[in-house]
Amino acid sequence: MKEYRANRTSEMTQSELNHQKRVRELAGECMVILENDGVLPLKENGKVALYGNGARHTIKGGTGSGDVNARNVVTIEQGLKDAGFTVMTENWLNAYDEQIREEKAAHQKKIKKIAAELHKPEINVAFDYPYEDPDAPEITEKEDAELAIYVLSRNSGEGKDRYCRKGDYLLTDREEANIRFVTEHYEKSMVLLNTGGIIDTAFLRGMDNLNALVIIGQTGSEGGHIVADVLTGKIIPSGKLTDTWAKSYADYPSSAEYSHNNGNVNDEYYKEDIFVGYRYFDTFGVEPAYCFGYGRSYTTFELKADSVEQDGAYLRFWVDVKNTGSEYAGKEVVQVYASAPEGQLEKPYQELAAFQKTGLLQPGENEFLMIRFPLAALASYSSEEAAWKLEAGDYLIRVGNSCANTIPVAVVRMEQMKKTAQLKNLFDEESDLPKLSDTEAGREALAQRNARVKSETEEALETVPVITVDPQKIDCEEPEYHTGERKVFEDHFAGRRLTMTDVKNGDVYLEDLVAQLSVEELANLCVGTERLDDDANVVGCASDRVIGAAGETWSGLEESRKIPVLILADGPAGLRLQPHFKTTAEGEKISGGEIFGMSFRPFPENLPEGTLDYYQYCTAIPIASTLAQSWDMDLVRQMGEIVGEEMQQFGVHLWLAPGMNIHRNPLCGRNFEYYSEDPYLTGRCAAADTLGVQSIDGQGTTIKHFAANNQEDNRNYTNAHISERALREIYLRGFEIAVKEAHPYSIMTSYNLINGIHSANRHDMLQVAAREEWGFDGFVMTDWYATQDTSIMGQAPDKYTWASAKQAIHAGNDMLMPGCALNVEDLIQGTEEGTEMILADLQHCVKNILSIGLRTMK
Repeated sequence: MKEYRANRTSEMTQSELNHQKRVRELAGECMVILENDGVLPLKENGKVALYGNGARHTIKGGTGSGDVNARNVVTIEQGLKDAGFTVMTENWLNAYDEQIREEKAAHQKKIKKIAAELHKPEINVAFDYPYEDPDAPEITEKEDAELAIYVLSRNSGEGKDRYCRKGDYLLTDREEANIRFVTEHYEKSMVLLNTGGIIDTAFLRGMDNLNALVIIGQTGSEGGHIVADVLTGKIIPSGKLTDTWAKSYADYPSSAEYSHNNGNVNDEYYKEDIFVGYRYFDTFGVEPAYCFGYGRSYTTFELKADSVEQDGAYLRFWVDVKNTGSEYAGKEVVQVYASAPEGQLEKPYQELAAFQKTGLLQPGENEFLMIRFPLAALASYSSEEAAWKLEAGDYLIRVGNSCANTIPVAVVRMEQMKKTAQLKNLFDEESDLPKLSDTEAGREALAQRNARVKSETEEALETVPVITVDPQKIDCEEPEYHTGERKVFEDHFAGRRLTMTDVKNGDVYLEDLVAQLSVEELANLCVGTERLDDDANVVGCASDRVIGAAGETWSGLEESRKIPVLILADGPAGLRLQPHFKTTAEGEKISGGEIFGMSFRPFPENLPEGTLDYYQYCTAIPIASTLAQSWDMDLVRQMGEIVGEEMQQFGVHLWLAPGMNIHRNPLCGRNFEYYSEDPYLTGRCAAADTLGVQSIDGQGTTIKHFAANNQEDNRNYTNAHISERALREIYLRGFEIAVKEAHPYSIMTSYNLINGIHSANRHDMLQVAAREEWGFDGFVMTDWYATQDTSIMGQAPDKYTWASAKQAIHAGNDMLMPGCALNVEDLIQGTEEGTEMILADLQHCVKNILSIGLRTMK
């Protein structure tokens, strides 16, 4: 009989209650106050007029594989009621409910019709045609309340980018009219942004009578309670923006040509190069609506720096943070920015070099924070020399609570150039790649940037200490690059059948076991095992042992060689498992149940005798873009611990998260799954998340999507044209930090091509950069169906084709997911031909996979 680690009762477990409690206690810190004239925190919990598409239909997180099938979602309405508020707008909310019921019914009929016409699974069609709630009803009457709260929600998901149009990036006419109504008719009014990404705030910023504007983000299933805690001051919000919120979408440098905006979804040219997010806005003199790192508090703070010195290869100093308010406690984020001197390399105006968050400070209380970061963090990458360089000159170090509110604290002087790493170029940079800095406007902006930094540095020299760096204390990293073909493992135990138990006990090496496996066995181990029954022939539901998990590894050698099966489940806002499933008395799964938060198929009416019910309700934690706004790495780590504990509970080994691609453009459909526009903050968050998960024995993360997954439209076949420097400094930097700080179990490659080669086929990125330069010691997997023809799923290639299975293995993309028989055949054939792939490639990939299997063995 098959055994499952799911619960046999639908009753809420103590573990589930504990996790919900922890999320509620922590997630309020992630919310960002953009505007507040003193109305917050609310002094009393009386009557409230509650409006907006997110009031009763609060979004806990985005759609697709990033969704979590939690037991329930606490809405803003329910959270306010539980906090003692009386909601006066039941009629308006009921009218909106009826609209949504009708729209959902119509949408489900549409999905069924299209699926039947295209002969595709309904779930796959739903990816292409996601449901969108209708516009909210018009507000025509004032209710008997002084306070009005408008909850404005936006949703997004994988497979489809957002649009700069009304109802998405822009507010609808109805939303503007409704918000104008509440500001004009209620004594106090506020807008809560229940979003996972950026929206246009021009209209909101122009409302003179709007008392508060708060990004509540998407904080998981406890969202309504968390919002109520924040509004009433039970929890003190201390979030800071991790993205630049522009005054207009057109202000983003990639806006005109991003994704579908220019009609070309095959080729994306990263013309802004290293000037992404605040690096662009600060350098090119474009004033944002709200800058990177910005966020208000219920109180005020004062920052003072002292004792700046070189500490070996590090810069170290202390910052005294004092709560200067008289009424409320609060936490502050100390942010350190560095402006590099003019040199041979173009430089952004400033870059985030370090950050640290205080504890909860009472009025008048202070805390001394020790800030320490490597001087190598100030280096820039030279494609010409294939090296990270600290160019000679003065580096101005600033400290503040946003990128626009800082004070100089030191000047770091490099009297001569110092290389911090000597590498080699890997990414086939195109010589004719257009760059923003090559235009007349770009050259002028950089000249003004250099003049500004020089002037500010000269002024700072009069008041701050100068730290003349001893370059001898800074090492130059020089990785050992492997050359030549991989070597075939030799069988040193020909008369003995080795198992993973032998390896675990230390009797033999992993190479010895791998050397005994046949080509067919090796090929099967390098390919996932998608199930082919009616429920599972969809993206992301291919595990036979943990129902609803995304996939698993081959079980063919579980008995004979004791090679464990690894279970992989989606993220990154918690585990995505099927919450309720049924089996026969013998444990065979019965078709039906919920997948991707949708009713995939009802259970049969005539169930067999002895049918068993199982339940797998998981905790929905805040989405990554909201989580990062805490700037609190301990908080992020604790969220990872929650996920790790549930992985252990249900038998999952690898969490397909965290997602950590850069927010290059606000319209990317998966930005909610990613942390920030800044690679340093992104890397730190991913490392903290990973450390949390992997603190639970045998559980690991899969950092993704490696790399430059910044577009969802035509995501399988889009070619990202990026310079070597931009890849090194922006799009790979976060992955490098996460690998070096946290050693994740796995990496998932992205669908897209980089400079003409699929990520899954880039030996230079997977083997050379990740393993040889960074020291990655886990295994690499593809994203789902990356090496398969996806035409059957409605994702037909146009200009480019899918990744090669054979080249993936040669590149060090160890496992092809979710797997198919054709992949196995390709690998066997490639080995026999000895041209595109050799036996040694398969052996090394299997060794990498089994090395993680060892970590999960008890």
